[in-house]
Amino acid sequence: MKTKYWVNPLLVFLLIALCQTVTLGQGVQEGTLRVEGEVSQPLTFQAADLAKLKRTEVKAKDHDEKEHSFSGYVIADILQQAGAAMGPQLRGKNMNKYLLVKAKDGYQVVFALAELDSGFTDRTILLADRQDGKPIPADKGPFRIIVPGEKKHARWTWGVTSFLVRSAKD
Repeated sequence: MKTKYWVNPLLVFLLIALCQTVTLGQGVQEGTLRVEGEVSQPLTFQAADLAKLKRTEVKAKDHDEKEHSFSGYVIADILQQAGAAMGPQLRGKNMNKYLLVKAKDGYQVVFALAELDSGFTDRTILLADRQDGKPIPADKGPFRIIVPGEKKHARWTWGVTSFLVRSAKD
């Protein structure tokens, strides 16, 4: 006598969705930042690696329209560690390069490398890990992009997991 098996279609769907989620998240651990793309040395930074960089503090109005103190690391410094075209290298053919910032929820934003380089701007764009002296809350951290002076907070990205340097092509 053959045994018949009944398969719940909803359960199959949920199992497939779970497998896709695990696959999409591979290589990204909580508290790490991956820097890759058009860099000479792709890197994965742990919090301890970032702590070796100079810590910077900026004051800026958050979504709540209140001024807060954010501290963390200048994005240009992180990119230089990975060998992105910054400083004197950021001219000519390298002027079409940009940074794609990716977050754990799939959100993505773009910055031209010139927006991040102190040779082009006085604005400091930060990868923050602290707000008002406390770690960024778990639902928004551990890393967050802070862009002082922008009228809209659309590029203030929460849950940053990776930086990807690319070139714009026609």
